[in-house]
Amino acid sequence: MKKASILIIYTGGTIGMRRNENGTLVPFDFNTIEQEFPAVRNLNVDISVYKMEAIDSSNVTPARWGELAHVIADNYTEYDGFVVLHGTDTMSYTASALSFMLENLAKPVIFTGSQIPMGILRTDGRENLITAIEIASATDSDGRALVPEVALYFQNHLFRANRTSKHSAEALSAFESRNLAPLAEVGVNIKYDHKVIHKPASYDAPLRVSDKLNDKVVIIKLFPGLSKESFKAMLSIEGVQGVVLETYGTGNAPTAEWFIEALRGAIARGITIVNITQCQGGTVAMHLYETGKRLQEIGVICGYDMTTEAAVTKLMRLLGEGLSGAVLAAKMEQPICGELTI
Repeated sequence: MKKASILIIYTGGTIGMRRNENGTLVPFDFNTIEQEFPAVRNLNVDISVYKMEAIDSSNVTPARWGELAHVIADNYTEYDGFVVLHGTDTMSYTASALSFMLENLAKPVIFTGSQIPMGILRTDGRENLITAIEIASATDSDGRALVPEVALYFQNHLFRANRTSKHSAEALSAFESRNLAPLAEVGVNIKYDHKVIHKPASYDAPLRVSDKLNDKVVIIKLFPGLSKESFKAMLSIEGVQGVVLETYGTGNAPTAEWFIEALRGAIARGITIVNITQCQGGTVAMHLYETGKRLQEIGVICGYDMTTEAAVTKLMRLLGEGLSGAVLAAKMEQPICGELTI
């Protein structure tokens, strides 16, 4: 049987570090991966490595997402799957962005990383990397990819990328997907949930990169005591075109007239406002309570159960296409690649 070909794309992060003879953390050479981890040879895959400029994931920008998307697109026909090694701090943002940018994707793009550097004896990176490679190379009886979407693998769980958030700075199970079950759970065997995995409309359509992102987006998290002056100032930031509004519970917010009028004025100026819950799990349902209904009436968009990361990157993508008004609102409220449940 022909070996699967996997491209590992290293972007930086903890997983790429090891100690040298002086005890200093230095970048790991992934070109020697089969020498470092002989177990990889048992996966029956051909592995290549592409190294981007290694940066701390705290420095990631939308331009970086575009570079990564084009690396995948430029190598798309040559490989059966891709494993992206990325710092954990902003991995969910990058992975969510790629899910919206890679249109007609029919091959696995599996993000992973680690909480402990690869060169430390008890690193979690070794298992995360080997299993991500195995998942990226897995096929069904027809020879098609088992996971033809952007996903994130970490500590025995494979999640849809745009459903994830980093929830712990210390736990090895650093990521969660509160509103969607895992695509796969890993124990002695890898158990895929085929009902959850997103399938492309066509396996033959050419991959297209939508790299026009508009980063004129801000996140506003509500809290008791948020002043009128501060709220209006955030909505009045020069150039802002989109706001992800993190509200309470099922999408509730203050009903004070100054608050509603500030939002109404921003919407009248052409700013798109998306309502998501700041709760870790659950969905926005603005019709349930008066506090949510007021937002609905003035044109605030329902973000349903999207994560903050998904809402921000999806909004950047759609604004980048030049969409606005009712067309943009309709697109935000409909799933593109499984990022929300309606």
